[in-house]
Amino acid sequence: MALALHTFATVKDANAALKAAGTRYLGGGTLVIRAANEGDVSVSGLIRSIDPALSAIAIAGGKVSIGASVTMAAIARHPELGILAKAARAVGGPAVRNMATVGGNLFAPAPYGDFAVALLALDAMVGTDDGELPIETFLAGRDGSRAIVTSVSFTPPKADGFRFLKVSRVKPKGVSVLSIAAVLGQAADGTVSSARIALGCMADRPMRAKTAEKALLGRSLTKDGIAPALAAAGEGTSPITDPIATAWYRNEVLPVHLGRLLLS
Repeated sequence: MALALHTFATVKDANAALKAAGTRYLGGGTLVIRAANEGDVSVSGLIRSIDPALSAIAIAGGKVSIGASVTMAAIARHPELGILAKAARAVGGPAVRNMATVGGNLFAPAPYGDFAVALLALDAMVGTDDGELPIETFLAGRDGSRAIVTSVSFTPPKADGFRFLKVSRVKPKGVSVLSIAAVLGQAADGTVSSARIALGCMADRPMRAKTAEKALLGRSLTKDGIAPALAAAGEGTSPITDPIATAWYRNEVLPVHLGRLLLS
């Protein structure tokens, strides 16, 4: 199937072109090209923008802003994005990471989208030509979105405040059984003062483990201290079943791996 590719200098012009039926935005192409190659006849035209801002990384004033066209490989090697390097390297192998983009990962269905899990834990804002919105809001409405994602931004936590874990059967580039990211704040006595926990593969898109977050507050990061959070980890989840793992299995192993992450 032949696909027409249209390139625009600005995001505004690319957004306008996306109003045509059958068009899809082309970022790194790891999702849309595969869909077309597998026979998705709903895709007849590809739209892309070469706006330089889409490939920019800015770190200033205690805030990180990453353009939507920035690749996983670029994040993994950036000297000031060390907290995200592990999550970026969790996306496929080297060839995929050279193509896969930040913006595209936000749309990746489970069992993909590991980097989006990290961004959800970081409470990122997602920028489009229409403005910014919280990542949780964006993910909830992404299926109906036609706006081009231009950037993601977040306030980096303390160096030891962010944790990420991907569980896969095939190393080093297998798809996820599940992925977990957490941002934890601790009081002077070591107890948890704030917590954001994001899960991948426990729904059709990244989700928060809000009950587990609440159960951590005021607790110490010890085996006994995290027990209530582990018991509540699966509340509200709807894990996927795929050739990698069943929903039952993902529910069973979630507390095990969350425990390992919290005690690491």
